[in-house]
Amino acid sequence: GMGWALLGAGLLLALYTLLRYGLRRAPAPRARAELRGITAIVTGGSGGIGAATALELARGGARVVLAARSAVRGEATARRIRTETGNAEVRFMQLDLASLRSVRAFASTFLRQEPQLHLLINNAGVSAGGTTEDGFSLTFQVNHLGHFLLTQLLLERLRSCAPSRVVIVASRAHCAGRLRLHALGHPPPGPLSTFQDYCDSKLANVLHARELATRLQDTQVTCYAVHPGFVNTELFRHAPLWLKPLLLSLAWLFFLDAAEGAQTTLHCATQEGLERFSGRYFTNCRLQEPWPAARDDRLARALWDASERLVGLVGSEGNPSP
Repeated sequence: GMGWALLGAGLLLALYTLLRYGLRRAPAPRARAELRGITAIVTGGSGGIGAATALELARGGARVVLAARSAVRGEATARRIRTETGNAEVRFMQLDLASLRSVRAFASTFLRQEPQLHLLINNAGVSAGGTTEDGFSLTFQVNHLGHFLLTQLLLERLRSCAPSRVVIVASRAHCAGRLRLHALGHPPPGPLSTFQDYCDSKLANVLHARELATRLQDTQVTCYAVHPGFVNTELFRHAPLWLKPLLLSLAWLFFLDAAEGAQTTLHCATQEGLERFSGRYFTNCRLQEPWPAARDDRLARALWDASERLVGLVGSEGNPSP
């Protein structure tokens, strides 16, 4: 009786330990980059991987702008990072990617107040149903369209401060993405609509980096898409209640913590010699081929044109609007 129960408990514990530590191939802590004189923006910088990324950049001496929706959380995180790193150059600026008006306001405020920009880290991400004030699916707008517009509005500044980099936090979930260009920005039909929409937005992220690199050849602005690892952050805060215990226990077993999840982003932001890999996809701090749809140059160009149209960067005739 008792012996078997103890043995069973021991085996379960052993299995658990094996799973937890065997499956989490955590990258080794990185050598700290020397980032004095560098200005970085981290979207979604108030929590999760974004905050962990901002913390490391601040440790390296960078000036860091946390671009996030909640002023309360954003200010608190900026204060915590300043205290923890002794770097006073960490500030919060309000950005709501679910509002293209907010994206434009953030960009113009940033360009007015901050003379330099060397690193744009498009990190914010959500997985949730709902529609934005602009009429797009919340997930697709936050994960792709809002970041697309932000990147375009800041590109001139990145160019003038080159060498500079854009890092786009994508996900291995891009493997299940299907871009329906005729209905871009609108949630796909079916019971798994929110999940599909998330995967679609992540495919858009990888394709965005690819096409951006093509357009930035010879500018010394490079860009990278990254899979951060399945990280235990608040991505599931919108999951149905009955599913939460399962997701959270799985997350605890398999997911990296936020500091580990920031490693590949930091690698692509700061590692020397990556320029020749502009437009490519990284996971575990290493180059990886993404899924075939994410290497489709015609799809990348079509996504670019559609995105420009949807965020109002070109008029309906295809001429850039002022």
